Amino acid sequence: MAGRDILNKMKEKVGLSSSSAEAGKGKSKMSKHVTHGYHLVKGKSYHDMEDYVFAQFKNVDDNELGLFAIFDGHLSHEVPDYLRCHLFENILKEPDFWTKPENAIRRAYRVTDKTILDKAVDLGRGGSTAVTAILINCKKLVVANVGDSRAVICKRGVAKQLSIDHEPSKERKLIEDRGGFVSTFPGDVPRVDGRLAVARAFGDKSLKEHLSSEPDVSVETIDDNTEFIILASDGIWKVMSNQEAVDCIKNVKDARAAAKQLNEEALARKSTDDISCIVPKTGKPKENIAKPKAKSNEKESKETKTNEKEAKDGKKTE
Repeated sequence: MAGRDILNKMKEKVGLSSSSAEAGKGKSKMSKHVTHGYHLVKGKSYHDMEDYVFAQFKNVDDNELGLFAIFDGHLSHEVPDYLRCHLFENILKEPDFWTKPENAIRRAYRVTDKTILDKAVDLGRGGSTAVTAILINCKKLVVANVGDSRAVICKRGVAKQLSIDHEPSKERKLIEDRGGFVSTFPGDVPRVDGRLAVARAFGDKSLKEHLSSEPDVSVETIDDNTEFIILASDGIWKVMSNQEAVDCIKNVKDARAAAKQLNEEALARKSTDDISCIVPKTGKPKENIAKPKAKSNEKESKETKTNEKEAKDGKKTE
């Protein structure tokens, strides 16, 4: 095995990846039905890959955490790389994580952003969006995000968005109250101070007075109706709706294959951005429940045809 392949395998094992390891997978030790897979594709831009993923199951005392995140950098790969290495660590350090995870996540996001700004000399002037999902003991999912990477859950084949896209046009008042402005010049995309196409992000020191890093947090119960979750950067959501993404992979059993198929569909739809996707699967694989019914229908259909033929031939008794 080549040295690069060995490095990629090591990164896959610990749940760290950028463009150097384009795919990986893992599984829960608590539930044999809970798995995850991820896949990344570099976009057609001239800069280096700026998407990073974190995907790992982690045992903490008697608990298991599924830790999943997409970090989509802009003007920088240092900031998303820093988040990949430190954000979950900061979240789990918060003393009330187990009792009040929503509060702990909000506080950890703020602490992490402050550190990034303090290290701007080393990390550069860029920034990153983030969407994180923490699966607690395969039963409770806590999602947080800043920016336009997105989390979607599938229950009984229906897509439900768990995060909020922080677009400048939607947060114009908040930006203006902080002394900034939203402009579509140059081009036709609303941008903070005419520069950044998201209203919230980590880093971006030169814009920070007008830019928030406060996450939106949501909590979802994982029940028998839950099939899978999708975390993805905007390279997917620019070309697909939530339901289209769910429909694209709902029949793919393997989590890594599902993530790859979703990315390939985005490419087929002419997405040119960096694309990163994680698919945690949480439900028991569905057996062919419809088969008996289909068999019954087939029998009924044959009986119907026979009855129709008998009626036509005048052989059906009264």
